[in-house]
Amino acid sequence: MRYTIMLQSWGFDPWFAAHTAEMFMEGCGVARVCAVDRGVFRIRGEGGEVPAELAGRLAYHTDNPADLPCVGDWVTAQWHSDGTAGIIHRVFPRRTVLRRKAAGDGYAMQMIAANIDTAFVVQSCHYDFNPGRLERYLVMLADGGVEPVVVLTKTDLVTPDDLANLQAVVAAVTPARVIALSSVTGAGLDALRQALAPGRTYCLLGSSGVGKTTLLNQLTRGQAGAEALHGHAHATRAVSATGEGTHTTTRRQLTMLDGGALVVDTPGMREVGTVAAADGVDAGFADIALLAGECRYADCRHEHEAGCAVRAAVDRGELSASHYRNYLKLRKEAEFSELSQLDRRRKDKAFGKMVKSVKKHMGY
Repeated sequence: MRYTIMLQSWGFDPWFAAHTAEMFMEGCGVARVCAVDRGVFRIRGEGGEVPAELAGRLAYHTDNPADLPCVGDWVTAQWHSDGTAGIIHRVFPRRTVLRRKAAGDGYAMQMIAANIDTAFVVQSCHYDFNPGRLERYLVMLADGGVEPVVVLTKTDLVTPDDLANLQAVVAAVTPARVIALSSVTGAGLDALRQALAPGRTYCLLGSSGVGKTTLLNQLTRGQAGAEALHGHAHATRAVSATGEGTHTTTRRQLTMLDGGALVVDTPGMREVGTVAAADGVDAGFADIALLAGECRYADCRHEHEAGCAVRAAVDRGELSASHYRNYLKLRKEAEFSELSQLDRRRKDKAFGKMVKSVKKHMGY
């Protein structure tokens, strides 16, 4: 499988190239998953973007749905029908992941995207601003190894003092870079464009209506080939009575901008359930993790233990009480998720042993 300039432009760097030998299959090449919509895939290889399906072995012998291809994955693919369609055989190892607990009461993991370098966490300055949700996104990104940048949209709807207060709240939650912008006035858009580098992959994350699709449209406005890539500009809908936009993105897709940066747009998320381990939660709360190093006990849970530096900081007013409470809540979610996954693995292992025993008894 060749390592070409085209693949490099779509993010296939030396880290992925190092895995080509183990991913090699005769008659196949390398492609990147550019879109996934209800089990329908589109991949981009040297011949351009084409629809693709999963090979039978990948589709029916993959135990964990999270191991199936998602947007941003690099895959081993075979082309057919004169290069107008493809079959995905293997998924390359992932350098970074974006994943969450699937919506509902279960504990299944849902992949959002893979091999993302930087995620723009988009929050509206008007109605959507929510520090607790921002913290959940930060835990998700820390768990997956993705760099966060916070984007505050709709700055034209708040006063300069209000914006400064919101930026201060974000600074108290994370040391990540913050870009404030308005799609109406254009303020801040140049700063966002300058944050995009060719060959790097970015993702827009946020709730429905915060302006992700409008933002992507402005980044691609006037771009040659944008309509050819996706058939039309990304659709937006009228602003609701609350002043917020309504949800329009229905699938995850990867777009290359004129400057060579790659951007994944995602549907808005009503739930951001964590699947991170406790260590992943700590990584998402860097300020609390730093304070924890001063606790009297190495295994301090920061709840009722004597000599807890985290609780002392809360008592002194140096650490936000709501920030601290959300940390404890996410730690408990992570621990419960870990126990649930461990219990499920034990049950699966026991079931596998039972099946083998029955087959042996029946002479298979």
